[in-house]
Amino acid sequence: MTERTRRDLLRVAGGVGVTGLAGCSSLGGDSSGDGDSPAATAGSGFDEVDLPLDLDARPQSSDGLASQFRQGLRNHGHIDATIPETVEVRWSVPANRGEHSASKGSPMPTPAGDMLVADDTGRIQSIAVDGTTNWETDLSDAKWGSHGTPAIADGLAYVGTYDGVVSAVSVASGEIEWQTDIGDAAAASPTYHDGTLYVAVEFSPPSGAVVALDAESGDEVWRDGRPTDHPHSTVAVDLDRDRFLFGANDGRVYAWSFVDRERAWTFDTGGDVKAPIAISRGIAVVPSWAGTVTAVDVTDGSGLWEFQTDDSVSPSDEPDPIRTGGVMCAPAVHDGTVYVGSHDTNVYAIDLATGEELWSTPTDGWITGNVTVTNGHVLVGSYDEHLYALDRGDGSVTWAVEGNGEVTSAPFVTDDGVYYTERAPENTDEPGMCYRLAAPE
Repeated sequence: MTERTRRDLLRVAGGVGVTGLAGCSSLGGDSSGDGDSPAATAGSGFDEVDLPLDLDARPQSSDGLASQFRQGLRNHGHIDATIPETVEVRWSVPANRGEHSASKGSPMPTPAGDMLVADDTGRIQSIAVDGTTNWETDLSDAKWGSHGTPAIADGLAYVGTYDGVVSAVSVASGEIEWQTDIGDAAAASPTYHDGTLYVAVEFSPPSGAVVALDAESGDEVWRDGRPTDHPHSTVAVDLDRDRFLFGANDGRVYAWSFVDRERAWTFDTGGDVKAPIAISRGIAVVPSWAGTVTAVDVTDGSGLWEFQTDDSVSPSDEPDPIRTGGVMCAPAVHDGTVYVGSHDTNVYAIDLATGEELWSTPTDGWITGNVTVTNGHVLVGSYDEHLYALDRGDGSVTWAVEGNGEVTSAPFVTDDGVYYTERAPENTDEPGMCYRLAAPE
């Protein structure tokens, strides 16, 4: 096992900032699915790097899977869809009640076209396209309920809660099929592949683990307790390179081989890694509370480039030194571009090959949720209570919709509209809502 650190990466860089890097060739085109295709040789801005080639550029299969968080095993966050040029709120359904700062769970579509939403009350509900509730099931009475997003496969929805329990629920009826206690908190969204769930788990005092569960029975089949602090980050899987990985509050990314589940490498970013890591073209894109987005080689854990956000900016009159400039936003990667938000209030587009900034767009609040990229737009929520649709090419605002609370979920796009959830508004009794947006009638 090898460990690479942020200090090693900066030493390799020779102290050169990302904004001063020389332009290099872009990567090749994308395929559908996980946004991964054969990569051309490209420069990192530090040294010439041969980016690894895909063994199979097609989307990674996952038998029985209907949908899961971040749209694929690699957490790439791309949805092959087109959004309307203008939208209106068609309906809103009460969801979250708490003010816990972690990102809230995101709507996930079922094969029947309904949306499943797990919220911080410990409930999961099925919502029809017209906004009516098909069923709702209480999974936990934990203080923070669930902040995870269900993985849906073979007629079951899998979700973790803050009491450390992972539950399997019938998509059709809401009936609980099984529940397995894996630790003190299961805040991250489960990742499903071929009958197995991979889940990050937290313990108090601060420690953590990654667990594999049999999806049919809920039985634990494997566990590794290596993470040294709370892991919130959803597991990302790259089958082509025989790796799965996630981040933890100790600032490290942890990677294992997928076939034999042996420890492979760690990488230290210098700040908490709380959000999901996206993988594209053999590159892990890692958001960190160090105020950075770092590209790490999935195979060997070596650093490729580091992008620094503006760590001097905060929208608050009394800035939080922990959060100011940090990156707690799940990035999306598509067609050779990384899209990510920051506590500095900006949304960034970054070249995947070089780490160079392509554009940035400011909002009026921290961005701690999850970016979703469609064929023409970038969807991202902000603490300013708006969901933004930005043009992928230049970052210009196509539309912005104001809700009641801070938007920290990942928007999901279907033929019926755009779905997202929000946090409950502070200092009120109002709930955070789940919204459906659609083109004006």
